[in-house]
Amino acid sequence: MSEEGALQAEATGPQPDPAQLLYLRQQLESEQNLPLAVVAGLAASLAGAAAWAAVTVLAGYQIGFMAIGIGFLVGYAVRAAGKGISSVYGVIGAVFSLVGCALGNLLAVTALVARSEGLEFFSLLSQLTPELIMQLMVTTFSPMDVLFYAIALYYGYRLAFRQLGPEELQQMLSGGAGV
Repeated sequence: MSEEGALQAEATGPQPDPAQLLYLRQQLESEQNLPLAVVAGLAASLAGAAAWAAVTVLAGYQIGFMAIGIGFLVGYAVRAAGKGISSVYGVIGAVFSLVGCALGNLLAVTALVARSEGLEFFSLLSQLTPELIMQLMVTTFSPMDVLFYAIALYYGYRLAFRQLGPEELQQMLSGGAGV
């Protein structure tokens, strides 16, 4: 979606004045907070990854659709904190969704290995090297992971920035509460 996509809407009635739309765009852009969006995306991806590992330990096996939950969590966190209207917020959401999924997958696999081998989770985690991490990720990869990661990326992107429909635009232009 283009930068202007957040302010464009299908015609369902009288079209707003272009000057009003420009003013609204400037008002919404002044509310954006990119650094806070990045912090929120990182925090949400870490929380989602930890939740994925915890659910895996409780269930005793990996649940791939946890990736979708991470996409939702990250997307909403970036949107709420960043209040962005441009697609850069979507990219932040997608990137941190992927980070959260990969980290969640790694933590889940590490937790399962630690449990099956009778090792302490954090002790095992501290012994992971980049080579071992790559080997674990490749070994445990499943084609279904691609689907779940893709859906997580989609939601991480799609939910990370405000997209205003005709009703919201009209409400904001008439002085109502913002989205």
